[in-house]
Amino acid sequence: MLTLNRIRLTQYKNYAQREFEFNHNVVAITGLNGKGKTNLLDAIHYCCLAKSYFSPSSQLSTMFGTDGFRIEGYFNKDERALDVVCVTRGNKKELSLNAIPYEKFSQHIGTLPIVMIAPDDIELITGAAEQRRNFVDTLLCQLKPGYIQELIKYNRLLQQRNSQLRLMASDSAVSSEILDILDEQMAPVGLAIYKSRKELLDKLLPLAATFYRRISGTDENVFLVYQSQLENEELLALLVKGREKDLITQRSNWGIHRDDLIFQLESKLFRLVASQGQRKSLLFALKLAEFEIIKERKGFSPMLLMDDVFEKLDGHRMNHLLQWVCTDNEGQVFITDTHRERLEEAFDSVDITYQMIELE
Repeated sequence: MLTLNRIRLTQYKNYAQREFEFNHNVVAITGLNGKGKTNLLDAIHYCCLAKSYFSPSSQLSTMFGTDGFRIEGYFNKDERALDVVCVTRGNKKELSLNAIPYEKFSQHIGTLPIVMIAPDDIELITGAAEQRRNFVDTLLCQLKPGYIQELIKYNRLLQQRNSQLRLMASDSAVSSEILDILDEQMAPVGLAIYKSRKELLDKLLPLAATFYRRISGTDENVFLVYQSQLENEELLALLVKGREKDLITQRSNWGIHRDDLIFQLESKLFRLVASQGQRKSLLFALKLAEFEIIKERKGFSPMLLMDDVFEKLDGHRMNHLLQWVCTDNEGQVFITDTHRERLEEAFDSVDITYQMIELE
């Protein structure tokens, strides 16, 4: 079992210095907007994945007027203490586990598995394909230690290939030999990533469809499909065959960077016909499927962070969600909401014991 017992924040976002102790598996955090509910969850996420869920740069997570922050998270995993310390100073970042510094932050990913749900995650349903690829890749990085290195290598080769395409488009005298080499290097890496994604999604997508029906309380038919150009043809063949178009557009049009997840409600595109409640139900279904996959692979439940997720979610869907998250599983759950009464009523309706933290 994985739990967070205590966290100490110094100069992290709106927290000059603050310490929180957690003594229940279900922790409710309430308070007005701007009091730091989301920032507290984000600090927990930082301890687990060595990065903010919301800010691409560490500097954006640093309290205004300071040049760095410190987060100390005191976890317990299978009765073993795991103390994580994240420190930033300007552009420099350090991460340690039980006082031993990591050489690479990627070594930490998967040690403290976590799933987070936030309001802007609805973009996973309605936004660009990149959002859905990031969702899949983040999960795989927590499950497969070498996956992140494959992603890094593929993206580096992709950038080099696009640069070469631009160079060849502007100068016809440039040889295609470098492009040939890059294609040969990209093909096996892309194939490995495709196989990892397919293996995962063959299990996750049907599971998400099942969760959707449970959360929504309906028999609506949702169809979730992994779409990839590599499904029917090897990447190297696609790169060679599509080179003429690549030279015209000056970018790589073939590869796993074009993968997507397609969601349908009955026979129509989900994002075009689904209501806000249906979209939120599908979002939760995908996240709970992620939770279940991690639990199965790791042998214990990941931590679950739910930030302000009950807005525009009716009581029926909320009860289904809380029943599964808080009652049917042993993982530690952190839930934020601006309305204390709403959380109290929701927890009481499914008979849940919880800790309430009110930020003022």
